Amino acid sequence: MLAMNYRGPYRVRVDEKPMPVILHPEDAIVRVTRSCICGSDLHLYHGMVPDTRVGMTFGHEFCGVVEQVGDEVRNLKVGDHVLVPFNIACGKCHFCQQGLFGNCHESNAQATAVGGIYGYSHTAGGYDGGQAQYVRVPYADVGPTVIPDWMDPDDAVLLTDVVPTGYQAAEMGGIKRGDTVVVFGAGPVGLMAAKCAWLFGAGRVIVIDSQDYRLEFARVFAHAEVYNLREIDDMVVFLKKQTDSLGADVCIDAVGGDAVGNGLQWLLGTKLKLEAGNAIALHWAINSVKKGGIVSIVGVYGPTGNIIPIGNVVNKGITIRANQASVKRLLPRLIEHIRNGHINPKAMITHRVPLEDAADAYHIFSSKLDGCIKPVLIPNAA
Repeated sequence: MLAMNYRGPYRVRVDEKPMPVILHPEDAIVRVTRSCICGSDLHLYHGMVPDTRVGMTFGHEFCGVVEQVGDEVRNLKVGDHVLVPFNIACGKCHFCQQGLFGNCHESNAQATAVGGIYGYSHTAGGYDGGQAQYVRVPYADVGPTVIPDWMDPDDAVLLTDVVPTGYQAAEMGGIKRGDTVVVFGAGPVGLMAAKCAWLFGAGRVIVIDSQDYRLEFARVFAHAEVYNLREIDDMVVFLKKQTDSLGADVCIDAVGGDAVGNGLQWLLGTKLKLEAGNAIALHWAINSVKKGGIVSIVGVYGPTGNIIPIGNVVNKGITIRANQASVKRLLPRLIEHIRNGHINPKAMITHRVPLEDAADAYHIFSSKLDGCIKPVLIPNAA
């Protein structure tokens, strides 16, 4: 089969790889119909996440048709068109039973934090992902969800990560009616977080980014106020002035370790990799939120340390909430939001690219070319 093949930072290609096989009676084999490139994939592409091994296939956002099921799979049958959450979750462990599917203790048993994730380095279990024609899906009775007949597959594939992650970012913010919410990052997750902030009752939503085309997209798609960080001398002072000198009620870091906007953070976190990425967006969030406010973090950082102003967290009485989205927990309400027209995920898709051209798609997305917001890879077999 054809599959994306990681060859090192900024180097990917599409090669022939062996077909996946059933390794456990709870497995399924899925023929991929759509697979996204995520901003989190760019962290891998840029060499920001440790133990991302040559030969790996990325892709944690995909949907497809069930081709084969193991002997113990009961909830799926051959021919079902399913969306597959990026969390690989057993459904039975201590954390899955709490709805923390992103922290499954079985799918990534040697880790103390994150559970298994498709196509996301060996720190997340080393599973191959869905930027391929076929993929092995463990715990097939738990994660995969049959796509409703009425749902556009373009909406369905975004329910595997982007929509739930953006929604959970807003949910973790504890947004109350009338709150001012600042979202750092106008990538797909930031866009969805800004869009979903209104669902929780926000009275004002501000989006910060470095790219004018992404900010314009945020203005139209998420009905947000938008500001280019390159035009702001001091982000914290600016946001304080925008919020009656108090600070925002909620700040959402939807950027993670690939942020821009501070030379020292770039040097330490991106160039020298002495930190787990450039943490400037997290600094801004902590310092721009009001006393007693909430900082919600869904941006991806590596597992090593970051220099952050923890003293300000303590002295301002800030609550920090962060996690990988528990997709399975959120799917029922998000499916209803799409059915009722409250959110329109597929509007974020700007590029549909054949799987064979994955290297070009990574370059376009990484370099922010051609107005790219969200690229989707489509295998010929789809």
